Amino acid sequence: MKVNSSGDISFKSLYANKALKRGLEFAADNGALFAASAAVGFSLARPLAIWLTPKTDKENRELAAAKSITSSLIGFILMLGLSLPLSKSIKNIDKNPEKFLEKKTIEKLKESGKKLENSKGYVFGTQLFKLGLGTVAAIPKAILVALGLPYIMTLFGSKAGVKEESKKGELVFRGSPTDKFAKRIGKTVNKEWFQNFAEKYKDTNFPMHITALTDILATGAFIHQAKISKNIKEERKSALIYNSAISTGLSVAGGYALDKILNKPTEKLIKGFRKANLGQKNLEKQIQGIKIAKPILILGTIYYIFIPFISTFLAEKANDRFVQKG
Repeated sequence: MKVNSSGDISFKSLYANKALKRGLEFAADNGALFAASAAVGFSLARPLAIWLTPKTDKENRELAAAKSITSSLIGFILMLGLSLPLSKSIKNIDKNPEKFLEKKTIEKLKESGKKLENSKGYVFGTQLFKLGLGTVAAIPKAILVALGLPYIMTLFGSKAGVKEESKKGELVFRGSPTDKFAKRIGKTVNKEWFQNFAEKYKDTNFPMHITALTDILATGAFIHQAKISKNIKEERKSALIYNSAISTGLSVAGGYALDKILNKPTEKLIKGFRKANLGQKNLEKQIQGIKIAKPILILGTIYYIFIPFISTFLAEKANDRFVQKG
């Protein structure tokens, strides 16, 4: 990135960066795993932000920080086991659509002058599977986070909010991609209602909507699981629950606002990226990756860096007002 003589910023070196291009292709192929990977990176900053929150109970801060670490690690492991087989199956369809899709499906979703895999309707349909995987996994992830929270606490030498009778468990994740999985996906894409849905909403901000829905669903499931958990002290549950709800609420609201603000700069970025890489292999997939990565990085930055400081403070106040004084 350079500043030219007129004072404008030039992204030519960034546009040609091979690591960036591979990252964008990864985001396009494995949206849910990209989000989980980003969460692991962001989670390194979130505990620090939580810990620096003033006028809050130490044990509540420890519990909130442990929840952040547990959530990101379990999310990554879960997505690693689930998304790789899915991604490979969809790539099989991309390379040989005639094998898995009906002729009329291809004709309906394919745009004139474009390959099927770069057509908006098809991209929307396949991204529903890729990004939607995170939404489907939100509830089991939340259950695992609530179950794993006490053990993360003990790894840091803390027993804040953890009942003594908590016992360790073992988690195993397996996945095996096959053509059978691709055929099942193909059967869904072949459904007329699915094609109509894809055509109707292909121009919407679906990456943002799916990412936000995943966060909301995961938070709701975690709150429910935390309430019924026998391994978290009752006096610590309310602050943890308030923290989770406030964090997600502020994150989603702020995410949509920032996403709208960044629409024009993103369009300009895509235009420059396309011009600089015109005719190069996987260009459309890389541009698709920009659109997928944008909401994930926006929500991640807000949720993991800016919100913890605010939500931990507000959760403490809400707990004091509505629970301890109730």
